[in-house]
Amino acid sequence: MAASDAPDELEQLHAELATVREQAATVQAEVLEAQAELAKVRAINADLLARNAYLELINQKMRREKYGASSERSRRLLNQLELTFDELEANASEAELLGQIAAAKTSTVAAFTRKRSTRRDFFADLPRERVVIPAPETCPCCGSDDLSHLPADVTETLERVPARHKVVQTVREKVSCRRCDKISQPPAPFHVTPRGMFGPHFLANLAFQKYGLHQPLNSQRDRLEREGIPLSLSTLADQIGAICVAVKPLFLLLEAHALAADRLHADDTTVPLLAKHKTEVARIWDYIRDDRPFGGPAPPVALCYYSPNRKGEHPRAHLAGYSGILQVDRFAGFNELFRDGRVEQPMTRANCWAHGRREFFKLVDIKQQTKRKNGAAPLISPLAAEGLVIIDRLFAIERDINGNSAVERRAVRQELSAPIVAELETWMHTTRASLSRHDAVAKAIAYFLNDWEGFTTFLADGRICLTNNSAERELRAVARGRKAWLFVGSDRGGERAAMMFSLFGTARLNDADPLAWFTDVLDRIADIPQTRLHELLPWEWKAAQTLQQAPDLAA
Repeated sequence: MAASDAPDELEQLHAELATVREQAATVQAEVLEAQAELAKVRAINADLLARNAYLELINQKMRREKYGASSERSRRLLNQLELTFDELEANASEAELLGQIAAAKTSTVAAFTRKRSTRRDFFADLPRERVVIPAPETCPCCGSDDLSHLPADVTETLERVPARHKVVQTVREKVSCRRCDKISQPPAPFHVTPRGMFGPHFLANLAFQKYGLHQPLNSQRDRLEREGIPLSLSTLADQIGAICVAVKPLFLLLEAHALAADRLHADDTTVPLLAKHKTEVARIWDYIRDDRPFGGPAPPVALCYYSPNRKGEHPRAHLAGYSGILQVDRFAGFNELFRDGRVEQPMTRANCWAHGRREFFKLVDIKQQTKRKNGAAPLISPLAAEGLVIIDRLFAIERDINGNSAVERRAVRQELSAPIVAELETWMHTTRASLSRHDAVAKAIAYFLNDWEGFTTFLADGRICLTNNSAERELRAVARGRKAWLFVGSDRGGERAAMMFSLFGTARLNDADPLAWFTDVLDRIADIPQTRLHELLPWEWKAAQTLQQAPDLAA
């Protein structure tokens, strides 16, 4: 090949590369447009569902007022419709904001904006607090200090303070330059939710009452109305959807921290899901990272997910890419995670001894035995009591080494726990051989022996706990709330609930005041750079608060 041909080929390669780049940019733009269009359609559909639910609610209220149907059943129906509307309104608000984010990445797709009722002024008898943002002293255009003041813009935001409400008036002064006629005004402050009607403490309290204290929005609306703050259910639900969009990046940080653990606790609990003419049984799954039992320095995290059913595909999706130690009960849906041939490396299974112990305890618990429906006398099993005594010796050892390093815990287990485990295994085999397989004690023994390897992994690894109680404790909050909020109104409502349970649960695990922490998060999350978003994580926030209080205590 002649040397003169080389520049021609090089130019041809550059031209082809430029063509490929243009095609890639075109494809990327088309993908962004398609995503924006899809988000817009979802926002429109969510808005229509919320409007239909609102009309149905209004219709039922009018029928109740006209025909005087004041029965308890009709009241429950209205409450159910209000809870449904609250979920759909939050869905619509969340979908609208996600659609706006997707549309902002394109130049051809217009974002969908929901129609809302005209904003009403707050009551004049509410106390006002003026926050004045001073105008610039010199003209930013020409530098002149010959300025004349113009009427300021005033924005009123409802904020919550302990035991009372107030309206914060933010006054942005405006000036006009006499030399160049340039009008100058400081920028408007950021509000965590659109339209800026509510301050961070009000919003944090709204979300914490709903997800932290399990008080539905219709109950909060009634309480606010009694305090002289009449707000519609749609307004409150709209704010919940916007809050969830704002704090999603923080949840993703918690998720990454949790899934980076060497060991996780996993469990699930039921949540009723509202469906047509009935409720279905959905699930909240939790995955707990808590290294404190073996002296680990990593802060604890509660990570929750929602699913409409209990199929094993859900934990497999939640833990895709994870290959550490998983502490679980004997639920078969987890089995696939521990099998050879898994795309990721199989996990190490650590079964919960508290679940196994419970099967023996039921057979010696007089209180539970007396609750039997047939009224028969309590039947206490001596064999179950014998097995329970051996198991309790293991729990006594674990209490003594809780908080020690993993190396120390393993050494103690090898010296003290291993002989007890061997004794228990021998006792179980001997006892089961003398019993019918239908005997209650034989079934309790089978619970252990059917996966004995999973129960004995704690002997070889000091990081493993004897029980899965960390995951069960965290789900108690969900169980307590079920009687208050009755059900989740939709799958997206369940996903929002799981995310908020994660945030507030993690704050509690790190001994941070959930309300104070979440208020600060909503106050700062928009202004803080992405590279410093980790400062809002509950453990870093708690450490910063402690450092701020230290000088005051020293003084």
